[in-house]
Amino acid sequence: MKILVVQESDWLLRGPHQQHHLMERMALKGHEIRVIDYEISWKTIGKRELFSRKQVFDNVSRFYEGANITVVRPGIVKTPILDKLSILYSHRDEIERQIDEFEPDVVVGFGILNTYLAMKLAMKNGIPFIYYLIDALHRLVSFKPFQYIAKEFEKKTLKGADKVITINEALKDYAIRLGAVPNETVVLGAGIDLHRFSPTVDGGNIRKEYGLELDDIVLFFMGWLYEFSGLREVAMGLAKLRDKYPYVKLMIVGEGDLYDELEGIREKYECEESIILTGQQPYEKIPTLVSASDICFLPAYNNDIMRDIVPIKMYEYMACGKPIISTSLPGVMKEFGEGNGVVYVDDPSKVLEGAVKIIEEGLVEVYGVKARKFVKPYSWDRITTEFEDTLRNVILEY
Repeated sequence: MKILVVQESDWLLRGPHQQHHLMERMALKGHEIRVIDYEISWKTIGKRELFSRKQVFDNVSRFYEGANITVVRPGIVKTPILDKLSILYSHRDEIERQIDEFEPDVVVGFGILNTYLAMKLAMKNGIPFIYYLIDALHRLVSFKPFQYIAKEFEKKTLKGADKVITINEALKDYAIRLGAVPNETVVLGAGIDLHRFSPTVDGGNIRKEYGLELDDIVLFFMGWLYEFSGLREVAMGLAKLRDKYPYVKLMIVGEGDLYDELEGIREKYECEESIILTGQQPYEKIPTLVSASDICFLPAYNNDIMRDIVPIKMYEYMACGKPIISTSLPGVMKEFGEGNGVVYVDDPSKVLEGAVKIIEEGLVEVYGVKARKFVKPYSWDRITTEFEDTLRNVILEY
């Protein structure tokens, strides 16, 4: 199959997300993949210029050697607001060009604006279109007045898609509420590399690298440090109680909006040894970082952005046999339920209390075993095969 993928994020620097794993694995199975992406971090990364020119990146393999995906990045106007509006022109032209030159068998969209354009152009050219939701997308738009516009584009794309795929049941409900056809909306769960993320991975060298003692209990988080991530509350809680719980350490892997504030908390409360900020780390190192921990956590606010999603890192934590302390997010609770290694708390400030409780009750290992058992059916091999079958069926039925 020839698969054209469109998204409004940086394929080369962001992730790995569901689409990276799936498309690289599809490429390794012999399918030809082209991706149209968007330089989402142009304000902080790259040249200072008013316009960017189209770029083509050949033989891209971020996580699986030999995948060799072609990434096409249309030019944009590098000015706030105009950057998104320019997608309507440069991405439309590029999607049309790829349909003419690449002649895809199917188009798969992961974004809002360019995905709406891809849906319309696929329909015009008699090509099946699949909308793949890994987030409640319009809620991610930072400028509130634009969220309504983004939601309308999302609705139209959901209604026009030949098939809608979501990564969990809560997102499926969300998609149907917005107009997706129920009979054409399916859940294809998040995948996990059960060999790369495993309880057998040794995190001992990581603990030595960061000066962690054998009897230290490490609470772990990885990902983009959003304002609503809840990390502020967890860090403050530990900073104030570090004398009471000197054996509890906090390891945060990633960069983002909250990084400087977290550094400020460490300095103000003189708890550099208790709160470890590693910054962004290469994907190859992530399994050993997770394995160096004892308990993982997801302290995010229960807001519009987080309500219906299940971050892929949850599965990676669980595959490593780590229990998770999570705020009571509806999507997460619907996905994992009770008794599967995830412990729920009401708000981020309760994460430390929840972790200490399972430590004192001696349940860390028990919950870790349950977590690993739950994610065993989520292997990338199975998810990729199901995705491949879904695409073939959509093409045959079109």
